[in-house]
This record gives sequence, C-alpha cells and structure tokens, in this order.
Amino acid sequence: MQFSLSTTDGNARAGAVTTDHGTFQTPAFMPVGTLGTVKTLRSSELKEIGAQIILGNAYHLYLRPGTDTLHNAGGLHKFMDWDGPILTDSGGYQIFSLTDLRKLTPKGVKFQSHLDGSSHFFTPENVVDIERFIGSDIMMVLDECPPFPCDADYAERSNQLTLDWAKRCRMQFSSTTGHYGHSQALFGIVQGSVFPDIRKRSAGALCEIGFEGYAIGGLAVGEPAEKMYEMVSICTDILPKDAPRYLMGVGTPENILEAIERGVDMFDCVLPTRNARNGMFFTRFGTVNILNARHKDDLNPLDEACGCYTCRHHSRAYLRHLFQSKEILGLQLATVHNLHYYQWLVRGARVAISGSTFVSWKKEQLADLATSDS
Repeated sequence: MQFSLSTTDGNARAGAVTTDHGTFQTPAFMPVGTLGTVKTLRSSELKEIGAQIILGNAYHLYLRPGTDTLHNAGGLHKFMDWDGPILTDSGGYQIFSLTDLRKLTPKGVKFQSHLDGSSHFFTPENVVDIERFIGSDIMMVLDECPPFPCDADYAERSNQLTLDWAKRCRMQFSSTTGHYGHSQALFGIVQGSVFPDIRKRSAGALCEIGFEGYAIGGLAVGEPAEKMYEMVSICTDILPKDAPRYLMGVGTPENILEAIERGVDMFDCVLPTRNARNGMFFTRFGTVNILNARHKDDLNPLDEACGCYTCRHHSRAYLRHLFQSKEILGLQLATVHNLHYYQWLVRGARVAISGSTFVSWKKEQLADLATSDS
C-alpha cells in the first residue's frame, strides 16, 4: 500500500491510497458491507455511485460464511465480485457492542456467536490470520473500544490492552503472508475514550510500533460531538503526516466535514445505508423523511442537481409510495441516493482542498445542511 499526499489546506488533506486492487482518493467514504454486501446494492451499482473502497467485518465473515468458504472462493474480492480495495474491521467494535456475549482476557476475547451461541476465541494472532483468509487490502488490528462514559482507570487499562494486542498483531502480520497473491496493509487503532493524555500516549505508542496507516477508534459512541472533535485533533496532531488517518464509524455529513478539517482521510458509517432503509434521505439541503405526508403528491425529485439514478428517474411521491407499500425497490433507490450523496460530499471536499477553499466550502455546506423535514 502507498499513500500520497497531493494537497493540504490548513489541516485538511487531499491524497490517494494505492493498493493492489486499485487506488482510492482521499478524503474517502467507505460504504459498509459488513457481510460481503452493501445491503440492497450490486457491486456494479457501488461503482456507479462513485464508491472506490468498501468495508467488511472480520467478526461477521468469520462466523458466516467462514474462512474455509472464503479461502475456497479465492478471497472476499472474488466471493462478492468486487475488484476494488476492501478494508476489514477486526471485530473490536463487536467486543464493545456484544458485551453480554464476551469475556476479555489479556490473551484475547472469548465470545458467544450471536447466531447460534457457539463459543469462539479471538486473539490478535488469529484475527490477523482471519483477515489473511478474507484477503482484504487493509486489515485492522484487534482492539477494545471502551464504552462511553467510562472512568480514566478503565480507559487506561483498556488502552494498554489494545496496545499489547497491536504489538502482537504487528508481529503476526510480519511473520505471515497473504493467500491470494496481493499485498495487504495493517492499520493500528488509537483508543483512550475522551481522555486527552491517554489518547496522546496511545497515538505515540502506535507510531513507535509502526503501521501502514492509523485509525482513530472509540468515538461516536455517545460522547458530545465537540468532545469527539477534540479527540480527533489530539490524534491527528501526533499521527504521521505520511500515513492515512481513518476515523472509524463516523458519521453524519457534519461530523465528516469537521473531521476532514482536522486532518482525517478515511471514514465509514452505517448511517447512509441504515437510514435509507428507514426512509431517511440525505441531501445537500438537509435530511428528508420520505414518509412525511407532504411528499404524497410531490412529483419533483429529491434533489434536481443530485445526478444519481434515484433523482434522475423518480419523484418524491413515487419514493414515498414505495416505502408506504413496503416495496423492496424503495430500499434500493434510497441506498443508491444516500451513498451517492456521501460520495459527492467527500469528492467536493477533495476539490475544495485542492483549490484552497475548504474552510469557506465547508461553511456553505454546514449552512445548507442545517435544514431538515425529519
């Protein structure tokens, strides 16, 4: 993997990450394809809406379809017919979200499958092995995401565990090779909840270990937005300028713009796809709840300037009809639109950074996003 930084505008950065499966431009938004599919969309549709990299999840893919199936298929790229870059999360967030089904130890995490209750044990080493079998271009280390709120003692212990696991992941990665003839990269994950000193120590220690890229984890889990932005700034001040920076699980359009201004390069979030399936559309002028009665006879598109398939071919009234009738097509059209919008947003950020106009462009976007009919 190679990262090239082409332009900066303040702390905002425009660049590119090159992998054996292609190059993606940064800032980048990665649609979430947890189980090897971005819900409701074919791989060709992802390309049409401008997605350059997608995200999968090692925890879920390990449980189903399993590493044997993925290995027999030649890896996740071939299994799902996606020829672009893939990043896989390691399962650290599931350690956070499935607290009733797991037990943490220094060696790793024991958990019960949310599918059938069967017992499994994740270690830093076997998580790297799982991601090798998946064949993702970018692999994440195993980490623990502490809950919010938590006290400083818990955050300190959690961060030390994450750092110990990161060292072991790095060692396992360095002592193994991939299965499918393409190179893979490993990213470390900064933790520390909302405690500045712990975040600083976490970022510094990961830099000493050395990774191809660095993620900022443990945010967007309930903390105030301003606290999240503070933690992002602390991390990006320390993380290397010549490596990509990835803010995990974030977020709203506003969150993304604020984080780009603070030097973040990569994002993922379920919001555009999950909200789409509930009739919530993201547009340049705020969110639209298509189930509102005001759209019943509105034959205008969601956004005449959008350019996505949904806006070119269908009216608000038709989209509302699909959701009212519980037609599956509504979920697909909504997902196409929302992901197209998110790609439009990061593409616009790249253009503004390249033209040294990011701050004024961001201000305009935030003013437009302030409206909503939800």
